[in-house]
Amino acid sequence: MVSRDRSASLRRDAARVHLRRLTGDGAGEIEHWFDHPFARAYLGDRSWIHREVVLLAQRPGTVHRGARVLRSYGWIVLDHAEVPVAYIGGDVYDRWVRYHGESADGPILSGAEHRAAMALTYLVDPARWRRGYGRAALGAVLDHPEVADVEIFFLGIDVANHASRALAEAAGFTLDEPAPDFEDMLYYRRDRQSAPLAAHRRAPTAS
Repeated sequence: MVSRDRSASLRRDAARVHLRRLTGDGAGEIEHWFDHPFARAYLGDRSWIHREVVLLAQRPGTVHRGARVLRSYGWIVLDHAEVPVAYIGGDVYDRWVRYHGESADGPILSGAEHRAAMALTYLVDPARWRRGYGRAALGAVLDHPEVADVEIFFLGIDVANHASRALAEAAGFTLDEPAPDFEDMLYYRRDRQSAPLAAHRRAPTAS
């Protein structure tokens, strides 16, 4: 068991992170993280991160589930010693809208808000779980100047992924709707005007 003092030290280290743009070389540095069963279950195998490098340039301008992609980002999260500790990325959309699947007439949508919204996906190095890096990665993105125009941030989390759900709540995200969607996903949302991330409680998670 990690001592209380050691745990506090690890979390102080986790708070000192910064972001580096994802590149092909960077994807190669972290691809082994995707060998972990948790990563494979919720994201995919090593090919996922390499495919993401390509899609970052292709997604802007496309329409996905009723919203237009304005920009796409992928970052490797580095600790104070320049060691990769997490990946985080996502798309900035022209609106927030709830997607309920497809019909013969097109996507089934509700609750559109015409404000810039960003969907986030992240993975912490499995060797560094329970050290606060997931929350630090989220905080680094919310504070990043390139997304200063984003008013709504959200996380789509599988209903069975209890660790990520706990992290989302600890980071100030709130459950948008209590019932999972048609893909068994829950959506957690955090508005720009919410209280600073540091003000929210910390909760131990696997991320």
